[in-house]
Amino acid sequence: MNTVADTAPVKTSRYEISERGIFRAADLLRHWEFLLALLLIAVFCINCLLLPHFFDFYNLADSTFNFSEKALIALPMALLIICREIDISVSAVIALSSVMMGIANHYGVPAAGLFVVGIGTGTLCGLLNGFLVTRFALPSIVVTIGSMSLFRGLASVVLGDQAFTNYPELLSDWGQGYFFDILPRPFAVLIVAAALFALLLHCTTWGRRIYAIGNNPVTARFSGIAVDRYRLMLFVLTGAMAGLAACLLTGRIGSTRPNIALGWELEIITVVILGGVSIAGGAGTIGGVLLAILTLGMVTYGLALANVPGIIMTIVVGALLLTTIAVPRLLRGKTTR
Repeated sequence: MNTVADTAPVKTSRYEISERGIFRAADLLRHWEFLLALLLIAVFCINCLLLPHFFDFYNLADSTFNFSEKALIALPMALLIICREIDISVSAVIALSSVMMGIANHYGVPAAGLFVVGIGTGTLCGLLNGFLVTRFALPSIVVTIGSMSLFRGLASVVLGDQAFTNYPELLSDWGQGYFFDILPRPFAVLIVAAALFALLLHCTTWGRRIYAIGNNPVTARFSGIAVDRYRLMLFVLTGAMAGLAACLLTGRIGSTRPNIALGWELEIITVVILGGVSIAGGAGTIGGVLLAILTLGMVTYGLALANVPGIIMTIVVGALLLTTIAVPRLLRGKTTR
């Protein structure tokens, strides 16, 4: 004889399946990545209808230059936020890394060595942030706000109102060049990095432990996970990716100034949260972050073609940040008292 349990719908962690084993449309609407995909399609279609030159392959390819460096930092930032941490200093790390590259270039370091200097500087900055957070149990938002001022201040003291220029051609090739005259090199680097981060987070024990730490760090620690070691590695990884972004950005614009990448941290965090990464930690996917990157990139590209002032983009970013924090809570139907 069948019981109530035999006839009730079977529930999974992501979807609710009917007794016939068919996914309902409502299940997809609860899936944040599906909503992001719909939003990306809507943005693309609206821009195609309103802007005659939007759907041009070469223009679309060139538009990726505007967000590839930010997206590279959004990948490790997603892991940090899943792990209940955050790094506000990433834009200042870019500035300091670029300044160190300028100094190295001034003293004759070869082109390949500039990449080592940039990534190495970012790695050391991330190591400092991670050490302060894990060794002294300090809140990461406080530590990285302080280090943001420190790194940006050091860059300003070294350069003042001057600029480093005359970088080698190899740096320009990676910042401005193409593969096969079609695919921008920074975007290709982003695709490779996204694939590696997706494998790391979703297909390895290392990734499962990051989720465990984000869901409950105390339980994770009692389960034998070296929580502080993972947090330290994530800060170092974020710094290294900021250093890589500094190399590509410096090569793209061909110069270094103290205000390079100013304000990028807000856009990077917005992309990560828009991608479905929970600000409370323990949830999120690399696929969602990539969809958010492409969506925000297409919005920016459309506004640029429409000659909309840059301040409007700041308003859009702020509105998206507030919306992406509020909408998931509304979709879950939870009421905060």
